[in-house]
Amino acid sequence: MLPGPRKELSLFDSTCIIVGIIIGVGIYETAPIVAASIGSWQGALGVWLAGGVLALTGALCYAELASAYPRDGGDYVYQSRAYGSWAGYLFGWSQLVVVRPADIALMSFVFARYAGIFFGLRQTGRLFCAAGAVVVLTLINILGVREGKWTQNFLTIIKTLGLLGIITAGLTAPGAPPLQERASAFTTGGLQLTLILVLFTFGGWNEMAYVAAEVKAPQRNIVRALVIGTTGVTALYLLVNGAFLYALGYKGMSTSQAVAVDTVMKMFPGMAAKVIGILISISALGVINGLIFTGARISYALGAEHPTFRMLGGWNQRLGTPVSALAAQGCLSLAIIFLAGSFVDTILYTAPAVWLFFLATGLSVFKLRIKEPRTPRPYKVTGHPFTTGVFCVSCVFMLYSSISYALSRKPLGLLILACVILSGFFIFRITEGNRGPQRVKQD
Repeated sequence: MLPGPRKELSLFDSTCIIVGIIIGVGIYETAPIVAASIGSWQGALGVWLAGGVLALTGALCYAELASAYPRDGGDYVYQSRAYGSWAGYLFGWSQLVVVRPADIALMSFVFARYAGIFFGLRQTGRLFCAAGAVVVLTLINILGVREGKWTQNFLTIIKTLGLLGIITAGLTAPGAPPLQERASAFTTGGLQLTLILVLFTFGGWNEMAYVAAEVKAPQRNIVRALVIGTTGVTALYLLVNGAFLYALGYKGMSTSQAVAVDTVMKMFPGMAAKVIGILISISALGVINGLIFTGARISYALGAEHPTFRMLGGWNQRLGTPVSALAAQGCLSLAIIFLAGSFVDTILYTAPAVWLFFLATGLSVFKLRIKEPRTPRPYKVTGHPFTTGVFCVSCVFMLYSSISYALSRKPLGLLILACVILSGFFIFRITEGNRGPQRVKQD
């Protein structure tokens, strides 16, 4: 029997993966923009609640799929079963060559930027700092699942405690200004922008599906982890936005250039910048580690099913990790770091691909219920088909919005992304098109 994933992730481990990836640096960057764009403090809190509800509808869809097909690979598995091996191949291809390495590189740049402030690093030093984070965390994950999950758990606990500290500082700040001020009138365009930013900040709730084969009691714990993680982060985001509003007032929050620093400064004026800088650095490391941990499982699933990427489909029995997939992912991330050299716009336009594949996975809930009705489903989406439909509609909206944004700002980035996806399709047709449709094995 070939070596494969072992069930080593508890409910706590699985929840830490979700929370650790969702809570990155986005909440510190997007909260003021969201408040300014929506036009009122009530609207600001309402749109964060709406974002949490939409993320939860997606989490419920993934909970059904992951508990029915508890294999590493997530969307790769569901789309392969629903539409054919070509669909899973395209998802795995896009994640392997651009989406996942770009996400890891982007968060590494954020970590290096804030770490560089404390160590006085110049551009070259920050570049090597970003690369060092990828190398160290990749090596930790290669050494074993336990090492990877313990690192993730530790970083998640620290960043969550830090966020709770900001909430406490904001809600106990003296001399809070009034909330009634309005910065701008409500517009449809403002609502569209805020939803894009909010759903971006909630990104990561689906990551646990990529390690489903490694979850203990998956039929029970996958659902619990997805629901607990998503609802927990929603509560934290509402509380932290409430703390920003209470400490700074609506106008102060919507115009702030460093909202977390300004909030903590109300209580600790002499150390706010350093505290927040450290917290953001830790948050970035938590996201990087989570992306490395889960992303390699997608490449492993791709290699296990498709001869073109067979070298990625090995699982080291002694270490208990997909060593080749982790190494390849790390090398591609390092290549982007050294070729790009900064937090570049071109890499950000992977969003259309992300929402396209989200939509495909949402629709696969309908497809697989019809195509494979006898497959045991320990959990079925609560409120289906309404809940599943809401998630699919939100994916269509985000796909349209991200394409429109790319076309208006940097159409070249969208063209490059389209070429990457199309090249994957052509490679599939050339290398495997004559093999006929393949089914992904079911455990």
